[in-house]
Amino acid sequence: MRTRGLDMPNIMLTAKGQEEDIILGLNLGADDYVTKPFKLGELLARANAFLRRRRAPPEQIVRFGDFELNLSAHTLVRKGTPVDLTAKEFGLLAYFATRVGRALARNDILDAVWGTSLAVTQRSVDRCVTTLRGKIERNPREPIYIQTIRDIGYRFETGA
Repeated sequence: MRTRGLDMPNIMLTAKGQEEDIILGLNLGADDYVTKPFKLGELLARANAFLRRRRAPPEQIVRFGDFELNLSAHTLVRKGTPVDLTAKEFGLLAYFATRVGRALARNDILDAVWGTSLAVTQRSVDRCVTTLRGKIERNPREPIYIQTIRDIGYRFETGA
């Protein structure tokens, strides 16, 4: 299953109960290993536990001002109208919106949104903030949502 790229819960049900058999089964890709004899209720409980963990997470929606940011759908809507964001703008806004009221250093933002392997600078954060402000702020020169913290970075406020 794993070599074919199938990503589904896999419980091995076997009569082999030696430690080396269990280790081998788990190392071959099994998520769990149950030996005979077993109780049906226990097997069903293990299967249900896997299914619970694999269910899609509920939609994550952050509301601020007239905006609704849907983190799971990767959309930003203002009064029912979609707002076009680049991937970086969305990543930046999502990073801000999940850290409301916290002072966020440019380096931390850079690492979280751009990653550490790219050759970008802190000015990349500033440029992206400027374009993002142009899309979400009524007056980008007097921002309500994305506040500048001098010599540190930014803080996101919901405007409430």
